[in-house]
Formats: sequence, structure tokens, C-alpha cells
Amino acid sequence: MNAWSERYEAALILAVRAHRQQVRKGSDIPYIVHPVHVSAILLRYGFSEEAAIAGLLHDVVEDQDVPLAHIQAGFGPAVAEMVAVLSERKREGGDERPWEVRKQEKIEQLRQASLEAVAVKAADTLHNVRSMESGLREQGPSFWGHFKRGPGPSLWYYQSVAGIVRERLGAHPLADELDRAVEELKRVVGSMEGE
Repeated sequence: MNAWSERYEAALILAVRAHRQQVRKGSDIPYIVHPVHVSAILLRYGFSEEAAIAGLLHDVVEDQDVPLAHIQAGFGPAVAEMVAVLSERKREGGDERPWEVRKQEKIEQLRQASLEAVAVKAADTLHNVRSMESGLREQGPSFWGHFKRGPGPSLWYYQSVAGIVRERLGAHPLADELDRAVEELKRVVGSMEGE
């Protein structure tokens, strides 16, 4: 297998273009850092190029309205399936759908998803948890103001995802790293609640 891939390059270009106006919540960091990091985590743990491509594209449907059919046409059904599992339907009939409903749907979908889709979600959650931990350390509890929910619901969601990842991936080192990250975030949140 070659280190360079035309498909990976095309996915990276699509992700960069789709997210070019977006920044990470609570920061001035270009959003593209997130999907690139998700993809890098998957590659470091030896997952397939398709999973790494899904890592690059996992937010373009949900956040940037790139049609899932475009993902399937350009990158195949396996990548499209992984992206679909990670894409929330944020609006219905012009109204924003409740955060809790969207997260519960994703948790249920994850239980039935392919193992590679679970790995993509694990890498996504790992980077989000580490980013949240970093933001909390830098900004303190005011960091929560950038999010729809505070520490309790956020920890519930991350712990739920980590539990499903553990069930589905077993003793995989990615599941171990995610567990450690969630526990560290929980510790940081707990230390701030005592302030």
C-alpha cells in the first residue's frame, strides 16, 4: 500500500473547503484541525483508509450540508455509511431538534453500526473530549458557555459513547485511550465544581 492516496487527498480537499469558514467552539482554531486529527487517530491505530477518509468527512454532511449522496459517489458506500452514522439531523421542519433527542439517536445508531464506524466515532469523541479538557483548563468553567449543555449532560454523552465503544471494540487500545480521556475530563470537571 502506498502512503499517498488520491482518494484521501480528495477527501482532505473536500473537508478543507467545506469547513473553511468554521472555527472550533470557544476558540479561534480552524475547524479543519478536528477532522484531520480524527483521521490521524484512526491511521495511528491502523484502521483502513476508508475509516480515515470518513474521519476527514464525518462533519461535512451535518455541519456544511454536503449531500450524503456526494460522499457516496466520491468515496463509496462504506465511507458514506460511516459518515451517516456520525451525522446528526439537527433540524426538522425548520425547527432545531432537541440536543438530548439527537444524542440518544446517535447512541442507538452506534450500537448497530459497523466496527469501523464505531472506531470513527471513538476517534471523534476522543478528540472532542481532549479539546474540551484543554478548553476547560485554559478558560475555566466559563468554557461551558460555548456549548448547548453543561458538564452533566456532556459527561453523560461522552461516557455513553465510551461504553458502546468498549462493548463494540473490546480491548482495542483506542477504547482504552477514550476511557482514559473521559475519566480525565470527569476529574477536571469535578475539580472545577469544587471551586
